Amino acid sequence: MLMAGSAGAAPSNEEVQARKTALDLAGAFTNDGFKLRDGYWTGRLSPQKARVVQVNLYAGNEYWFSVGATEKAGKLSITVYDETGKKVDFDPFGEGHTAAAGFSPEVSGPYFLKIEEL
Repeated sequence: MLMAGSAGAAPSNEEVQARKTALDLAGAFTNDGFKLRDGYWTGRLSPQKARVVQVNLYAGNEYWFSVGATEKAGKLSITVYDETGKKVDFDPFGEGHTAAAGFSPEVSGPYFLKIEEL
């Protein structure tokens, strides 16, 4: 699960709301048998200024990554890339200030999630 917000020692109301939004979306995937892993990233998003997060994934597993922001945010997007920077096939989801990407890697290793506010 990923979340958009701002980094800091004490979470702001906006960060709490963004995390709740991301968790609500991630929780929907548990209905399909996915386990919710509450590892998360926080960062401030700006339109047309992508953020990239590295994740280590294992071949044969299925993953869904979700991102949520406050209602003030524009449309969000997540794109998945392999360690060489090549875009991989993934299942996209996007609705308002939430987005998700589903992916099952064929090779274990580092992958990169590009998170954008469009």
